[in-house]
Amino acid sequence: MSTLDELARLGSATVYEAGGRGGYLDVDLHQIVPASRVAGPARTVRCGQDDNLMVHAVMAAVQPGDVLVLTMPEARAVALVGDLLATQAKTHGAAAILVDASVRDAEELVELGLPIWARWLRVKGATKAIVGELDVPVVIGGAAIRPGDVLVLDGDGVAVVGAERVEEVLAASLEREAKERVKRAKLQGGALSYDLDGLRAIVEADS
Repeated sequence: MSTLDELARLGSATVYEAGGRGGYLDVDLHQIVPASRVAGPARTVRCGQDDNLMVHAVMAAVQPGDVLVLTMPEARAVALVGDLLATQAKTHGAAAILVDASVRDAEELVELGLPIWARWLRVKGATKAIVGELDVPVVIGGAAIRPGDVLVLDGDGVAVVGAERVEEVLAASLEREAKERVKRAKLQGGALSYDLDGLRAIVEADS
């Protein structure tokens, strides 16, 4: 299993915890395709306000496995992506799309099957007139995302792993998974996290 496949399997919560509780998107997101899980390098897009010209532009640069990260100067409920742009992204190999704005054509997007996370679902469309930027650092929900940083996306949200830390965070995530496997077995045997984690002592020391 590849590094990215392992990170996707482990999930955003485990990766976030094992990575030091640093990078995560502190925003509510709609997971358009239920039960989807993805990990991949960010290909970032900074659109003009309420405009998706650069979303069309990035389709010429998509590499297989990319997670397209679509932003504007101010996040608003304007649809940057619909069925036709998502079709292009899937055809050219994108692994997922993260939209700090709206998407529309929701039923068609589910049928298409390309994993997409978005702030809103709205019909309001974007203009196609403002030249923005590709492959630049962006910020979503307080998290800085650089081109090439790895995003782990699933039903819990999105964790961000710096490109230079991917192997380190993967190793820590696997170690955390192994420890949780042992702990789960103890819990299934009747043990309490209240005792296993030393929490009883904290409560009783304060009483």
